[in-house]
Amino acid sequence: MAVAMINERDLEFMLYELFDSEQLMSRERYQDHDRQTFNGVINTAKAIAEKHFLPIRQKLDTHQPSFDGKKVHLIPELKPAIAAVNASGIGCATADYELGGMQLPPIVASAAATYLTIAGGVGMGYNMLTTANANLLLAHASKDMIEKWVKPMLAGRFMGTMAMTEPGSGSGLGDLSTKAVKTDDGNYRISGSKIFISGGDHDLSENIVHLVLARIQGAPKGVKGISLFVVPKFLLNDDGSIGNDNEVALAGLFHKMGGRAQTSTALSFGEKKGSIGYLVGEENQGLKYMFHMMNEARIMVGTSGAVLATAGFQYSLDYAKNRPQGRLPSCKDPLSPMVNIIEHADVRRMLLAQKSYAEGAMALVLYGTQLSDDEKTASSQEQREYAHTLLDFLTPIIKTWPSEYGPKANSYAIQVMGGHGYINEHPVEMFYRDNRLNAIHEGTTGIQSLDLLTRKVPMNNMKGYLATLSEINNTIVIGKQIDSLSEFTNDLEGAVNRLKRTTETLLASMSTNNIDLALANSVSYLSMFGHVIIAWLWLKQGIVATNALAKEPHKADENFYHGKLQALQYFYRIELPKIAIWEKTLIKIDSTSFDMKAEWF
Repeated sequence: MAVAMINERDLEFMLYELFDSEQLMSRERYQDHDRQTFNGVINTAKAIAEKHFLPIRQKLDTHQPSFDGKKVHLIPELKPAIAAVNASGIGCATADYELGGMQLPPIVASAAATYLTIAGGVGMGYNMLTTANANLLLAHASKDMIEKWVKPMLAGRFMGTMAMTEPGSGSGLGDLSTKAVKTDDGNYRISGSKIFISGGDHDLSENIVHLVLARIQGAPKGVKGISLFVVPKFLLNDDGSIGNDNEVALAGLFHKMGGRAQTSTALSFGEKKGSIGYLVGEENQGLKYMFHMMNEARIMVGTSGAVLATAGFQYSLDYAKNRPQGRLPSCKDPLSPMVNIIEHADVRRMLLAQKSYAEGAMALVLYGTQLSDDEKTASSQEQREYAHTLLDFLTPIIKTWPSEYGPKANSYAIQVMGGHGYINEHPVEMFYRDNRLNAIHEGTTGIQSLDLLTRKVPMNNMKGYLATLSEINNTIVIGKQIDSLSEFTNDLEGAVNRLKRTTETLLASMSTNNIDLALANSVSYLSMFGHVIIAWLWLKQGIVATNALAKEPHKADENFYHGKLQALQYFYRIELPKIAIWEKTLIKIDSTSFDMKAEWF
């Protein structure tokens, strides 16, 4: 029997017990929905995943896109699979009715996409980037641009990308050199090169809508002089049909260790007359606009990390339950039957580690997804602003923690399966390779840690930081009312105090000492904060599980809730103590890495 892609009971728990998604139906936007429609969309996604993507999952990994100098070649099965997603409406599930969407809550759409991500890997990345591209334009573009570019993307006719990175500047966007020259008709001619553009060329859609960062002639240097443009692969005729080529040339493909189903491209814009670009919003505001898409993409990257961790855990768990090997140390009879490897304590350790990472990460990304909804649809302006404050602060953690600990979970999945784990007859080695990319996508861990410590913590008089600590404290107060959780509420309270001391020390050091030295261990701070956040979310899960057990559920649910509490215990006893080491490094303003000289390596 095929291994289930995910634990459906856990998905149900996340949606309806932890985050109470049913209460969203009271909002005007979602009043046409009920639990049945939510589950209907999720089941449709599961059916598409099983029918169209699972049969080609390995082929998507082993048959990378190729470029013959003129055209990109993908495996032919991918196009009808993506067409099935588009035909179902899942590709634009959260969009307004008038744009062809379902007005589905993002947390439900994210749950549905879980199946597609596990089955299709980054084959679904084309759709996801298109949705993020469309959402940026919906927020910042003119009505004409929305009609011209967004509607075809939501309908699945066009796909979208974001084109930021350049060969000479990498993540240093202030140094980008792509030029934009204004023309007499009010548009611009774009020229320059971009690299690592996911989905930058393919034949899966009629057109590709690139969102390109460029510097208008005469604009200020640095990030303040960056503008954002729509640069399509093909221009459109007056009736909306596909027109002339727009000088967006594929210069080559990159072949990555994972994520192989999605083209990673080097693009050259405007080698002759210049590609025609359409300015989005105002000049020199491009980076601000692009952050709308980048932040959405960061949640998508974190979600990918969590989902792939979940997939590897589910697969290795099934293997461990059905793979007989060896005997327990207490058994001295060589003729006794072998036991399934899940009976070995060290295998259970690795499975518990995976469970604590994967389900902790899933809680985090779904929480972030719900905040992204709350900032738009919550009932009051105050609630919307509060959700925005929390999400803006937590985004570096939502992106980074799952993308760091997701691969660790996948590594354990490989180890649980032994020699079978690292051969491609099983998908866990692919999950690991795919997941390893997430720590780099949309800003490396180091970049996210600098963003957290230099921007997000001090911003607006530490408003986001304080709001986050307040949310954690609220959960601690609730947890203290449950005697069986006292160990964990006390530990979390202590962890928060460590975090406060560390934060105060670092902020003081940044203001009075060498800021480069003060930030030398910023990744440790991000790791520390991330572990506190995951511990908090595990306590929330533990509260739900404890209350459910008090109602004497049926045996299957009883086992499920006990599993939650054991994973909570694992994270608090094995993982959370690590913050003491990070605290020590940070409080000391340790200079080991800072003092290392390039010539000493």
